[in-house]
Amino acid sequence: MNKITLVLITTSFPIANDGSEAAGSFVADLVDELAKYINVRVVAPGLEARREQLSESVEVYRYSAPSQPLSTLKPWRFNDLRWGVKVLSGGLQATREASIGGADHIFALWGLPSGEWARKVAEETGLDYSVWMLGSDVWSLGRIPIFRGMLARVIRHAKNAYADGYKLAKDAECIAGVPVEFLPSTRRIDSINTKPPQSHPPYRLLFLGRWHLNKGTDLLLDALTMLSDDDWLCIDKVEVQGGGPLGLLVNERIAVFQQEGRPVELGGFLAKHEAEAAIARADWVMIPSRIESIPVIFSDAMKLGRPVISMPVGDLPALFEQEEYGVLAEEVNAIAYCQAIRRALACSTVYFSDGIKEHSACFDLGGLARTLVKKMVGHA
Repeated sequence: MNKITLVLITTSFPIANDGSEAAGSFVADLVDELAKYINVRVVAPGLEARREQLSESVEVYRYSAPSQPLSTLKPWRFNDLRWGVKVLSGGLQATREASIGGADHIFALWGLPSGEWARKVAEETGLDYSVWMLGSDVWSLGRIPIFRGMLARVIRHAKNAYADGYKLAKDAECIAGVPVEFLPSTRRIDSINTKPPQSHPPYRLLFLGRWHLNKGTDLLLDALTMLSDDDWLCIDKVEVQGGGPLGLLVNERIAVFQQEGRPVELGGFLAKHEAEAAIARADWVMIPSRIESIPVIFSDAMKLGRPVISMPVGDLPALFEQEEYGVLAEEVNAIAYCQAIRRALACSTVYFSDGIKEHSACFDLGGLARTLVKKMVGHA
């Protein structure tokens, strides 16, 4: 019996494999898991439009895109606008090419523009499609009337609609007026025999993510500025890893910390194995986001046994009510986050180990892939 074929459309897939693709490593891991059961044709950004055969079961249909993450494009800049138009037309064409000749279902990651490409091509071909949404779809683009209307149409016409957070799913339902199911995003963790975090200060703290207002990078820097000399005695090192539109601010602020003798280390985008190593050598993972559902960095931290210092956004407050996974700030601002860091510095990480161990089991990539195959194509 021939394997069924899934067309998976995404704007997040490794190009340079340097960690700059945001959710790209998660999508790559998901594709690997899906390919154990089905054939996968991935529609993804690339440096040029081309096809790549990654394995017997995985073929990539690249559409031309800039080397930086698509989320950083600014439409008021001429060159970015030109790239945006090129991506929109190229992504749609690549979706059409991937969806002919034996395709069985289309799966869009994420709502826009991938979901709109899926909807259009599904209408042209008669195929069913599913869509999986992130917070940036519902809580950012969903606030803009024209995009809100497009997103509602994508959700309503989909065979299956998912969101990677409980609150996010409810908000997506409000936009489209149809049920949206929670589906957690998680990636494969290759690290084994990870040592537990240090049980007492001085601690090593890690921020790993996009340097963007939504991710609260500026709030983190402000909070670190508010720490006292006594607080800093409880800190071995603060690592700031990633990259993004706040790069200039991050570089300037960290240079000041270093001039003051504070142990703050400036990094950059990390490939997947480097990101795992950074989490494994940290004692606390910091999530200062303004907007979030259940971020992949949270599931990574759980799998690697690290407590988190988080803002009370998205589903995180509800999760913290169920179990202790670290320290939750009382409000979304720099002062509250500084207080949360102080509370973490005064805690033993051992206190959170049971809750972390229990919750890590919720993020099973293999189970996720089997669920998707069964729901989308009725075969597992």
